[in-house]
Amino acid sequence: MASLKLGLQLGYWGAQPPANAPELVSEAERLGFDSVWTAEAYGSDALTPLAWWGSRTARVRLGTALCQLSARTPTAMAMAAMTLDHLTGGRLVLGLGVSGPQVVEGWYGQPFPQPLARTREYVSVVRQVLARQGPVRNDGPHYPLPYPGGTGLGKPLKSIVHPLRSEIPIVLGAEGPKNVALAAEIADGWFPIFFSPNHMGEFASFLQEGFTRPGARRSAEDFEVIAFCPVVVDDDVERAADAFRPMLALYIGGMGAKEMNFHFDVFVRMGFEADAHKIQDLYLEGHKDEAAAVVPTSMIENMALIGPKEKIRDELAAWQESIATTLLVAGSPDTLRLMAELVL
Repeated sequence: MASLKLGLQLGYWGAQPPANAPELVSEAERLGFDSVWTAEAYGSDALTPLAWWGSRTARVRLGTALCQLSARTPTAMAMAAMTLDHLTGGRLVLGLGVSGPQVVEGWYGQPFPQPLARTREYVSVVRQVLARQGPVRNDGPHYPLPYPGGTGLGKPLKSIVHPLRSEIPIVLGAEGPKNVALAAEIADGWFPIFFSPNHMGEFASFLQEGFTRPGARRSAEDFEVIAFCPVVVDDDVERAADAFRPMLALYIGGMGAKEMNFHFDVFVRMGFEADAHKIQDLYLEGHKDEAAAVVPTSMIENMALIGPKEKIRDELAAWQESIATTLLVAGSPDTLRLMAELVL
């Protein structure tokens, strides 16, 4: 098995840009991190910060975790990917995800149904643009090219720009069984937003289903699994856990509706069904602080490394033995240095 890699997860912004991002990016590259990642929700976009901060680097791969499909047509996404790949000397990793119905329909004004079919079609068009083997056509129902109807003047076009790489790695964010299988079939890697090294066994069958489909791009041996690994070093474990309780309460309780929340479903599959219901009910009733307070420490310890350095070192072994190929770390320069010492 290849050695475990580290990535810096910068995520999306809060109310304003993070002040220390340039320092973190420089330190990650100096320490030997493999990659730097940005994200988007409904505020900052993933591409602009990646280009800006990535321009200060020379070696690390630059990834989006994730660009939301509904934010851009697939040809616009391919244009941005080609442009950024040229500007960074071939270091882009294109992470894509469908997001959820609240964002897709409430923010982008696009329909959410059939997310798997949309993803398959979207990736196909992006790859067609990057291959540049001819004018781009697509007969699918979600992103038809040329557009049917209209003026009738639309015609298939081929990118003016010759891509630096005709194949840019594509990583899919996925949480549900069918979406995970789709990632294994059509993508070069998988980004599970919540990863627990002790509860990933059931995902193995979903991944294997994708790997064995006709035309699958990868196998388990050359497929990336990019796992978010939150780290908080603190001699007080409960205080360390407090740093993550509000975030988990937001995702379990508020990132979706009661009848459709993919993040909620992940924690149910991890064995925290009763806790997840309690958190969701409190959050949706407007009691956000109370929802955060009932997030159990054991839930956080399943998907994060928290506590004293010695505890983190001991629990890291499970991550190193898991299917993860890269651990995405967020935190202070000291946190990055600790993980580099323990992993690299």
